[in-house]
Amino acid sequence: LPAEIPNFLEECEKLKAVNPIGLMAVAPLNEDADSAFSRLATIKASITAEFPEIKYLSAGMSGDYQSAISHGATHIRVGSSILGSRV
Repeated sequence: LPAEIPNFLEECEKLKAVNPIGLMAVAPLNEDADSAFSRLATIKASITAEFPEIKYLSAGMSGDYQSAISHGATHIRVGSSILGSRV
């Protein structure tokens, strides 16, 4: 859950070999992607204020990457657009 991210990152700080530098998420299937990515942008801004090392946002896939980019995604996943469906 988003509220648990700060605690997770604090635990990561205790580990020498774990250095998170970003967040990754996908839009829920039952929600408008634009709404989900807007909420994600707010979550990332809040996390970055406390943890400035969290610089990257991996969000968006072949069907919704444009919305993800418009809400600040720095990395996207477009495998099915390149390779086709896995089904």
